[in-house]
Amino acid sequence: MIEIGQSLKDAREKAGVSLDEASKDLNIETVIIENIEDGNIGCFKDIFVLKEYIQSYAKYLGLDDGKIIDEFNEYLFEYTSKIPLEDIEKAILEKSKAESNNNEIASPYTKPVMKTKKIYYAIIYFIIFILVVLAVIWSVKQITINNEIVNYVSYL
Repeated sequence: MIEIGQSLKDAREKAGVSLDEASKDLNIETVIIENIEDGNIGCFKDIFVLKEYIQSYAKYLGLDDGKIIDEFNEYLFEYTSKIPLEDIEKAILEKSKAESNNNEIASPYTKPVMKTKKIYYAIIYFIIFILVVLAVIWSVKQITINNEIVNYVSYL
């Protein structure tokens, strides 16, 4: 990464562009450009954002951005391939334990549904159904009991 940063710095100095000027033109903070040129990859939380910064900075300086990105990808591959497999497995286990212990935030699609809620809704639907049936029976009974009123209204 230091070589990539040095090549970017050399191209910037050769073009006679100051850090502030590059910062204003690219709309990137001066500190970020300095860290890229110094090869400080640890200053960046997101590798993809760093990659975009490097690509836009290389384009700005008139360098072959594809070649610079390929060098960056090779650097990342070498850097990540040196991590022992046991450390990767340990990190995965720790992450899964942390996720299983974190019950505070859950998606409604992944949260277990309690059976009592289903029973509660089933009872409410059943009561509503019974009330509707009783209302229909009562209205039909009212019409047939007061047949005279219905006949008198239809006569008019």
